[in-house]
Amino acid sequence: MPANPPLNWDVLFDEAIDILCRYIRVDTSNPPGNEVVACEFLGEILTGEGIPFETFDAGGGRVSLRAVLRGDGSKRPFMLLNHTDVVPVQREYWDEEPFSGLIKDGHIWGRGALDMKGLGVAQLITFLAFKRDAIPLERDLVFFAMADEEAGSEFGMRWIERNHPESLDAEFVINEGGGGTTELFGVERPVYNIAVAEKGPVWLRLVAEGAPGHGSVPHEDNALDRLVRAMHRVQTWERPLTVSPVLQEYFARLSKAGIYRGDATAEGLQAAAAGDPRIRALLSDTISATTAGAGMKHNVIPARAEATLDCRLLPGVKLDDFIAGLERVIDDPKVKVERVHIGWSDSNPFDTELFRTIEEVVHDHIEDAVVVPGMTVGFTDSSVLRNRGVISYGFSGGLNVPALGRTVHGHNERVPIESFRLNCQMVYEVTRRMCAG
Repeated sequence: MPANPPLNWDVLFDEAIDILCRYIRVDTSNPPGNEVVACEFLGEILTGEGIPFETFDAGGGRVSLRAVLRGDGSKRPFMLLNHTDVVPVQREYWDEEPFSGLIKDGHIWGRGALDMKGLGVAQLITFLAFKRDAIPLERDLVFFAMADEEAGSEFGMRWIERNHPESLDAEFVINEGGGGTTELFGVERPVYNIAVAEKGPVWLRLVAEGAPGHGSVPHEDNALDRLVRAMHRVQTWERPLTVSPVLQEYFARLSKAGIYRGDATAEGLQAAAAGDPRIRALLSDTISATTAGAGMKHNVIPARAEATLDCRLLPGVKLDDFIAGLERVIDDPKVKVERVHIGWSDSNPFDTELFRTIEEVVHDHIEDAVVVPGMTVGFTDSSVLRNRGVISYGFSGGLNVPALGRTVHGHNERVPIESFRLNCQMVYEVTRRMCAG
């Protein structure tokens, strides 16, 4: 393997910090998204480096950006994938202005610092460094900044797949979903979870129909009563527990490292799921009630009541089978199940060149780190790519304390500067080893 190009990481990292702080100030809260402003920001940087790019406009300011550094074509493309939108904030709960990009107490503050403008900038600075050093590439290196990931990708990845599928060609992709934590299961040791699978989001609406009436005269056809019964049956529905090959390897590696101290066999994990919601969420399809509504007046029995469910299905579970099971459990013909948003994800193998490269790079930087293949219970744009046969891993080189993870989609989101530096260095090195031979 050729020697690492001479990089002045101090200078390059100062530039990365400056870009991230300015990028956080570009408010791309979704809704409404308006990711065109992010693409203008990124496009200005790329233009300054003499790098051509293309944009994809889904309408209403929902714009994505793609740039390519051409390789010799001996291998298929490698993609650095990120999304430009962020979730909204509740300013009154923040200690600092959410879109300030403030540097304070060794952290960069602001919405998107972790999810996922920080990783996006680590990918961008890698892309810029490759261009400046004219590094010979065996593959095309693709930088893709996607719109609308936070709201289901309908105007981002899914729109791109329908309208410009050729732009998604890649053999390997690095995206969000994985990263390093300083502690897991109460044991302090660096663990890097490389997301090779994720659960599929299925958002459903339960609609109960009944007969209206006066509140003083109860009857059996109350829509709200029907909905309450249905919700109770859904929440007490015992769904099967499945230990996939990915999770078997995940817990086996953690057990070997002394981090997971329970029984790491399939039977042991299924038993542990009863008392640990984290494990249960990994082994089963989950259902969370998220909204409910009925009625218009205190003394009127409603004719209609509805609730929404956020369901997350394990890779490989068939949607029709899941909904059929849900309808059997509800067991009421006057309660309908409506499909609101459907996502599905396959699982990638972890015996790949990319996984081995990530392991090597992580251990080069943090010798005692434990690297595991994992599954994220959230969803990312990788789901679309995996279903197209692309190896798409969630990987960030950052190493953070668990408490910072709770700021993602929460209050006071921020990234430690040293973690961001590590992220930039690891993303660069993984990309170099995968693309430069």
